Amino acid sequence: MQSVCVRRLWGSAQVSRLLKVTNINRSVRQLQHKKVMEDNKPWALISEPGKEGFIEDLTNIRKHFQILCYKDFLQNPQLHGPKIQAMLVWGKTPPTDPLTLRSLPSLKVVANGGVGIDHLDVPYINSLGVKVTNTPGVVSDATADMAMGLLLASARKIVQGHQIAVDPNKTYHKPQSLMGVEVTGSTMGIIGMGHIGCRIAQRGKGFDMKILYHNRTRRSVEEEQAVGATYCEKMDDLLKESDFVVLAVHLSPETTGLISTRELNLMKPTATLVNISRGRVVDQDALVKALQSETILAAALDVTYPEPLPRDHPLLGLPNILITPHVGTDTLSTSRKMVQRMVENAVAVLKGQSIPNEVKPK
Repeated sequence: MQSVCVRRLWGSAQVSRLLKVTNINRSVRQLQHKKVMEDNKPWALISEPGKEGFIEDLTNIRKHFQILCYKDFLQNPQLHGPKIQAMLVWGKTPPTDPLTLRSLPSLKVVANGGVGIDHLDVPYINSLGVKVTNTPGVVSDATADMAMGLLLASARKIVQGHQIAVDPNKTYHKPQSLMGVEVTGSTMGIIGMGHIGCRIAQRGKGFDMKILYHNRTRRSVEEEQAVGATYCEKMDDLLKESDFVVLAVHLSPETTGLISTRELNLMKPTATLVNISRGRVVDQDALVKALQSETILAAALDVTYPEPLPRDHPLLGLPNILITPHVGTDTLSTSRKMVQRMVENAVAVLKGQSIPNEVKPK
């Protein structure tokens, strides 16, 4: 009887050991399979995580790519360059200068985070057989929020009010200098009625603002009615009538210096200029003079040229200007959406599929 029990226990132990060995072998095979799958993923060159607003959650990128940070790439470009098939550009990093691009012979796509591609030489990149993509749409709401935030902060002098409220040397918290401008019922003129411009108009409508817009092509009647916007065929008419002029154009040879001395002189002396497009759209020397001479009331800028401005730049010393460091798209939700769209674009190129957001030379 005892020997029977011993045999049963011995048999059970053997079965248990066999199951453990089987499970270990299965885990090893799974790890080997996973490693093979990882090794088969294409390589992507990215900016440094956590830098320039690039989100640290790289899970979505790692699902599709093996990743190499630009700073690591620079340690040995000859070793790493030939394996890179995708470049995910965030905040102009990694750079797309000819020297860098020539070191990436297998590159198939430059996937840019954001709409603006003025830092990319698209014709040159295409000449290398490389596609260029961007992320329109996903940045529109965050950028429109920023435009309205700048407009409101400037009109109601929110930053100045905060500074006074927290200044330990101030005892009177409501000086006359904080008297602001009424936003509700005022006239907002939007130059550039693309996706972002339309989102800005929607927000203006919520403040019962009269919405004027100027665009290369007029929007449909239905689109105008949806946001309560009126088309100005001539930009001059918009400038003359608007209390707030909001710039939402793409940077191009046609829009570089779009707002200069002449245009600023057309604006009301009580008007505010808001720029969330690109710094080069505004002649900054002309803007300095207009603000100093009170040709216009104020300016609120999320973009300048260069970025950041030199610390001795005259714009930084003016009391009637508000500047933020190009943070129009910098929300966690929008950043994640941008990365997702960058990955979708890059994967589509590498798989030979239809590219959601290809940028082509104009």
